[in-house]
Amino acid sequence: ILGEKVGWRRWLAIFIGMAGVTVILQPGSGVFSPDLLLPLSAAFMFALYSLLTRIATRDEPAFLSLFWSGILGAVMMTAVGLLWWTAMTGPDWAMMLVYSGLAILGHALLIRSYEVAEASALQPFAYLQILFVSTIGITVFHETLRPNVIVGGAIVVGAGLFTLFRARVRNRPAR
Repeated sequence: ILGEKVGWRRWLAIFIGMAGVTVILQPGSGVFSPDLLLPLSAAFMFALYSLLTRIATRDEPAFLSLFWSGILGAVMMTAVGLLWWTAMTGPDWAMMLVYSGLAILGHALLIRSYEVAEASALQPFAYLQILFVSTIGITVFHETLRPNVIVGGAIVVGAGLFTLFRARVRNRPAR
């Protein structure tokens, strides 16, 4: 879709990362439920968002993309949020300001990364979300990790690190 060249090693890393996700999800083990369609839909929407962000950064500056996506998101969420509006307290406003600042920073960094690098090189690092979410689940919600999550997560992170290593080796100047 983007016309970027993806070599066989990068494709291999992508498929190995997907195999790691399969190890985590354990399809066929009887744990599938319709509720799992929600994160699947979210993953699809994130992939679509990443693709569209990469396309948008080809023709316009990163700031403009950040501005318009922020405006569109604010309008859409306001329309939805007005149905459940409740007054916020002082601490809520403080948390909202911190969250908003972090969201703007994260979005700006994401847009900038798609502006300077190929999407196929960046996408394996989206799998690192598994590591971050697992850490939050353990520390904040006191969840325990099953062995398949640990093994699958290691496979996914390893595939992402392999992609990073290959990109750095390929871009290293000759001596």
